[in-house]
Amino acid sequence: MRIMGLDYGSRTVGVAISDPLLITAQPLMTIERDSENKIRKTLAKITTLAEEYEVAEIVIGLPKNMNNTMGERVEATLAFAEKVKSRTGLPVEFVDERLTTAQAERVLMEGGVRREHRKEHLDSMAAALILSVYLENRK
Repeated sequence: MRIMGLDYGSRTVGVAISDPLLITAQPLMTIERDSENKIRKTLAKITTLAEEYEVAEIVIGLPKNMNNTMGERVEATLAFAEKVKSRTGLPVEFVDERLTTAQAERVLMEGGVRREHRKEHLDSMAAALILSVYLENRK
């Protein structure tokens, strides 16, 4: 059993996966799409990955505003989560994702990833951070 972490964005979805013991989270990939409304292929890829990695649960970052209010992005994320839940049949949980992208950028910089290559890893690293928070809170 594994848990999948997702960082939902308007054009990308970062994907991370836990180890089978649910201790660590690793960035897996970034799914890109042409526009926010083009979600069918993204859902198909998430479903395929969930089956391949024997995922039992999915965690999605909830992009609350810094003052803890829920804005437009939260509504879009909740709608996306319903589609993921319906498509995969898996339970979906949420983690507050405020500042995870900034933290992911910092991790990549400290890891020596060159500026021109950071964007391709940023969303999956943010997903790994979201998943890490969830795994820590489960303990």
